[in-house]
Amino acid sequence: MKCLLNMRSVVRCFLLFYVVPVYAQKERVELIGYGDMDKWMVRKVEESFVIGGNTKYLYEIASGDTLLHNTPYKNTDSPWATSSVIAKVSGVVKTSLTVFPEKRGDGYCARLETRMETCKVLGLFNIRVVASGTVFLGQMVEPITDTKNPQSKLISGIPFTGRPIALMYDYKVITGGLRTYASGFGKPEPRKDRDMAETSMLLQHRWEDAAGNVYARRVATAWKHYEQSETDWQTDYRLPVYYGDITSEPCYENYMGLINGEHAYYTRNSKGKIVPIQEIGWGSPDEEITHIVLQFSSSNGGPYIGSLDSKFWVDNVRLVY
Repeated sequence: MKCLLNMRSVVRCFLLFYVVPVYAQKERVELIGYGDMDKWMVRKVEESFVIGGNTKYLYEIASGDTLLHNTPYKNTDSPWATSSVIAKVSGVVKTSLTVFPEKRGDGYCARLETRMETCKVLGLFNIRVVASGTVFLGQMVEPITDTKNPQSKLISGIPFTGRPIALMYDYKVITGGLRTYASGFGKPEPRKDRDMAETSMLLQHRWEDAAGNVYARRVATAWKHYEQSETDWQTDYRLPVYYGDITSEPCYENYMGLINGEHAYYTRNSKGKIVPIQEIGWGSPDEEITHIVLQFSSSNGGPYIGSLDSKFWVDNVRLVY
């Protein structure tokens, strides 16, 4: 009996000093800068006379006065960039508008839309491009001068050293329509597969060699495709972050693999040159993190493809620790 009582005391001691602190621990939730989507800066753009000379307004997730005179935008205070851009092709100024502020309660959210952008100048060019609405951490390189290698127009990711356990955000989505491919020239091509909105977050360990090439190991992954429409707000949705090599884990999907080649993300190296980020392997779960790549997009599958009915609303983007 004495032995049994002693054992019970040991168990109670274990519960007191080990189990209770685990349950007592509180998560920490941090808003990504400007992630509440309540602050927007307006850009006033005058398109070229040969395509109508229309005045267009682009919107950036940032604070500040209206940006005039077709000035290319470079975010400084805000970490966010958008797929709404100024293009200048053969001297013709045109806008692509796919990201909008939308009123939500006492503030705003971001509405991302997949659209067909057209630009026709008789005898010079006739461009039709499917553009998905995207907001991401990084920078857009403006003005866009051609439709080649669209990923190279984005500086993907920002310096980051945190180790979150989840990405938290509010969203609603209209998705699932048949996709169309249009890369700029030729007729748009209807496809038989269905569109999906997408959220992806990669935590990387990056480094640069003496020649300016940039490499990365993938330390952690959080990725979601939205196959069905959800027209009611999903509040405080948590997307888990998985560390290390997840290729053999139940959470893994083929689209979560390492990103290289024509699909590679790009960055600006220490020499000022825009170069691909070559993900050469999976990092260990405890490897140092140097950068975060985060984006929300109204369509998946890469550039120039999507359903023109796709819309994705995003708000209150946070990291959970």
